[in-house]
Amino acid sequence: MFFDYLLGRTLLSAGICGAVFLQTVLAANIIVDWDIGYITVNRDGYFTRRAIGVNGKLPIPPVRATIGDTIYLNVHNSLDKSTSIHAHGLFQRDNNFMDGPAMVTQCGIPPGESHTYIYKLEQTGTFWIHGHDHHQNSDGLRAPLVVYDRKRPPFEYKEDILFSVEDWYLEEFAEREKQTLDPSLPFPPPHGYGFGLIDGYNGNLTKPLYFKPGNTYRLRFVNMGALTTFQFTLPGHRMRVVEIDGVYTEPSEVDGITIAPAQRYSVLIDALKKTQFNYHYNITMFAEFIPPKEGLTPRVYIGDVIYRKNAPFKNIRSEAGWKHFNFANDITLSSLDGEPAMPVNRRLEYTVGNNLYSTGQHLDYFNNITYAQPLVPTLYTALTMGKMAMDERVYGPQTHAVVLKHMEVVEITIHNPNTMPHPLHLHGHVFQIVEYGLAKAPFPIPDKFKNIPTVRYTGSCPSKRDTMLIPTMNYIKIRLRADNPGVWIFHCHLDIHHAMGMAMTFVEAPDVLQKTQRVPRRMLDFCRKLGKPFEGNAAGNSGLDFTGLPAPPTIVARSPVSTGRALAGND
Repeated sequence: MFFDYLLGRTLLSAGICGAVFLQTVLAANIIVDWDIGYITVNRDGYFTRRAIGVNGKLPIPPVRATIGDTIYLNVHNSLDKSTSIHAHGLFQRDNNFMDGPAMVTQCGIPPGESHTYIYKLEQTGTFWIHGHDHHQNSDGLRAPLVVYDRKRPPFEYKEDILFSVEDWYLEEFAEREKQTLDPSLPFPPPHGYGFGLIDGYNGNLTKPLYFKPGNTYRLRFVNMGALTTFQFTLPGHRMRVVEIDGVYTEPSEVDGITIAPAQRYSVLIDALKKTQFNYHYNITMFAEFIPPKEGLTPRVYIGDVIYRKNAPFKNIRSEAGWKHFNFANDITLSSLDGEPAMPVNRRLEYTVGNNLYSTGQHLDYFNNITYAQPLVPTLYTALTMGKMAMDERVYGPQTHAVVLKHMEVVEITIHNPNTMPHPLHLHGHVFQIVEYGLAKAPFPIPDKFKNIPTVRYTGSCPSKRDTMLIPTMNYIKIRLRADNPGVWIFHCHLDIHHAMGMAMTFVEAPDVLQKTQRVPRRMLDFCRKLGKPFEGNAAGNSGLDFTGLPAPPTIVARSPVSTGRALAGND
């Protein structure tokens, strides 16, 4: 049967140079219990609102484990709608049905029901766990996940410090989506000015760091926000990037890092040798597409770095200014795993943007296709359609499915001819970043963007990550090896843009998938209780019969470059 759960597999873990070693002797089972429900909370110090918390609380405590461990995340749904959980950045190898995105790899967990997510940890690094149904991430359902090395990590440091950053708004996501799509409202809509949360609370209350001369500190950053980007700087100190999105990099010295939604970084900072001064670190929350407004955006949160009690603070920021700061750039970073740029078997090319559709809405797209959920989870279609699973059409036009052959290397070029950047996240993989340049556009590019240069990776081992930020009017080229059979969604991690359809699906080696993975029977019960089919094509039918599947919207007008309502997706 397709839906018998297979137990007892040996846990494996990938080493730094691709070596695989057993992790069964010292491995532990980590039990985490989450009762997901509505709570009333004041997180920013100004407004009290309804949010989604765990065990009656927000913020949700970080989850910590070690490579080779298995996390058992016991979820009970106390909401009035379905929910699902995604462990962001974990490969879920041979475990695709635990990836979490609703109607991609599962039906959501119905209200009142429970489910145990099983995460077999084959990676080390900085990750996070968040809701992936009804965009519940935006309303608080999110927590950091740190996976430590079992052996000595490749870098020496004395202390490991975690920073989680979030944006937080007065309105719940459903209201913000309504405001964003309402053309009668001015731009930016009220929710354009959110508050920054650091480690779960108003960024103005950020914790001090206590440095000892001569010590090296590893600072981990995870942006769990829904919309805004954060920058971190510590003037007077140099830092070295050593991890991006759970992948170790060759140490690269920078003055600061820019962390887009869903991205993660680790940096090493060497404490100064003298204790004459204390210092300030800066965490700035901003969005390029929201016009600056004093006191509202950007928001700068300042924390203390203490070397000696009562020592004066040295304000280097005002002395140096921002223009001289060198921020990390993933095209210049090199992966530590020693893998050169992969030879390409197939090339795919996409453009992201926004059009006016027959629904009367401005919706987002990949190549003019706006994503909508199928009636059957795409993974279940891949498992139950036999040889037809290799035919992209069975997944329905609204999922924009692309079938990848097992182990082929695909180069994907994504053009972003828009007035705002997009953080695009791929589930189940990391990819190499090999090139940036001026995007192609179906309209004249404004003159101020025409000098964007082409930048290619020129080192020996391109950096790898799972979430890339495509800058305004740029394209980016990435390379991906299809070595993880499963169904993996590729989407913008601005929650509003995901909701508006900036997503597509990679169906990877469905022929191999059918031979190697089975879905727990209990997960099928979730579909039954939600009134959804769990086998057949995207409509729950055989062959290419899509009776009952809502027709995808058609394009009414193509949107030019945005002249104002960028947040609404009118890119």
